[in-house]
Amino acid sequence: MQGAGSSMSRVPAQWIWSSSSITLLSHHSSSFWFCPFSKDERTMDKERIPLSSWGPTLESLSFVLLIGGFEVGLSYFPFFACLSSKSQLASSVLGFSYSLIWFAVTILQISQCPHGQFMGRYETLVFYWPSLLCLAFLLGRFLHMFVKALRVHLGLEPRMEERPVLEVYQAEHVKQLLKKAPPQESRRSWFQTRVYEWDPYFRFPSRMIGTIVLAFICLYLFIIIEFCMFVYVRNELDVFEEKLENYLTYMNKTGALTPIILKVQELISVTKGVWVVTILPASLTCVSYLFHILACYRKHIKRLWAGDKQFLPPRFHNPSSAESVVAIARYSGWQIAYILWGYLIIHVVQSLCGMMIVYGLVLPVIHGQSLEMLRGLGVGILTLSVVVGLMILQGGIAARFFLQPKLSTADKQKPLALNNRKAFHNFNYFLFFYNVLLGMGACLSRLFISCLLGAWLIARIDRTIMQSGYEGADMGFNAWIGMLYVDHYHTNPVLVSFCHILITGHRERKLQKTIKYWYLNQSAGPRISARSRMRWLLLQTLINNPRLIMLRKSKSDHGSHEFTPILLACSDC
Repeated sequence: MQGAGSSMSRVPAQWIWSSSSITLLSHHSSSFWFCPFSKDERTMDKERIPLSSWGPTLESLSFVLLIGGFEVGLSYFPFFACLSSKSQLASSVLGFSYSLIWFAVTILQISQCPHGQFMGRYETLVFYWPSLLCLAFLLGRFLHMFVKALRVHLGLEPRMEERPVLEVYQAEHVKQLLKKAPPQESRRSWFQTRVYEWDPYFRFPSRMIGTIVLAFICLYLFIIIEFCMFVYVRNELDVFEEKLENYLTYMNKTGALTPIILKVQELISVTKGVWVVTILPASLTCVSYLFHILACYRKHIKRLWAGDKQFLPPRFHNPSSAESVVAIARYSGWQIAYILWGYLIIHVVQSLCGMMIVYGLVLPVIHGQSLEMLRGLGVGILTLSVVVGLMILQGGIAARFFLQPKLSTADKQKPLALNNRKAFHNFNYFLFFYNVLLGMGACLSRLFISCLLGAWLIARIDRTIMQSGYEGADMGFNAWIGMLYVDHYHTNPVLVSFCHILITGHRERKLQKTIKYWYLNQSAGPRISARSRMRWLLLQTLINNPRLIMLRKSKSDHGSHEFTPILLACSDC
């Protein structure tokens, strides 16, 4: 086998059809592994059949992506089938064997092609260690399943019962709702107030956890691929710079193009440096977005559980059921895609900002133009200060001279009632022409801030970047809202608890009817009617939750309006 670095540059990247997969053949394959140095080139050429020979149908990019998606899905489907199968003993053996095969094949690929032309030594390991980590986790999981299923089969452990409708944490959440609210909340730390507060009665669904973990892995791979592309472009730019340097040497730096070439070399050097420096802040921004998405999911779903929809735009208060089901199917894939595109866009924006800082502050100092730079910076700051000062002065004058005094000393601000109207009209007239010019700058600042925030928040699928009234055009936000509604309707602890009570009561009544002479097992003590029991529970609930008393429908014939003050007095005790 020849050297990896020398042979790798001769391998063309083209779409091929082989017996294993459709993939873009380069140094790394996207589905099943294929090392271009493990076979003779003549054998490889026999296996390569261009997709163009299959006709114009497979040349469609969407169709190729669809086939690739189904291929990846079929490759990984046995993992999920073995994890969710009811036959734990057989599925654990099959899943362990399948995971072991994947693990061995991945190790074999890394051992045969460990190095690359972009990152040098152990480049393949840098790409594939997340896959090895996931496969090792699956091996441990299937081994644990096998040991547990074997102990159940041998009678050493009882067989696991069917998963209950109501989980323990959901029941505890409902119990907290029924308890009387504490008169004064406990003091929270800065981390709990500003960052995250742990809720022991809330659990994220496995779909959200899996999506975030997969997003982390995809983001890591995307950053590595981007860095490899940067290395490739940097090498090409180095060759170009070397040609420019040879030209300058040949012309003895006296040619007409010498100033332009020096500027181009400086631009290339600055761009390369800024791009590398901004990799870390762009990565940290996207990583923080992933954690923030989990916090927003909990906040939004708990507000929906409480019946609060004010944080949603009005058109999303009653979404379509079919659109919500489609949205939850799209969410995981779209969340990962938004994170990847968001990283790239944020990286570009941060690089542009970094280049502005370098050209505005750093290079003038390097070129000995510090005084000119400080002079321009001072003029800009002074101009901005004058503009902002005049805007603040307008507000102060309006509050001081053109508003009537407060009606009461307890009022926080003056009423919206004009005073000194003639002076106000003169004030409005003489500032009209200045406000026209100020409005032109404000319009440009509006455009600049909108573009900057839109690019910065493009990865935030939980927040729309559209203006009010146009949220429906944000397909990512639609997917987020639909996913929230599906989870809200299927995981609401109050609703699940109600269904659990109905199912349990139905099972008990059905069991009583199947048992002969079940009525003989009833106790001979005093019987309590169901109506009295429900009234007692209602009284206890109202005492613990006094705010519900005012929301009850009044019944004059039962005298509930006379009983309300008694309940309020009892709740204050």
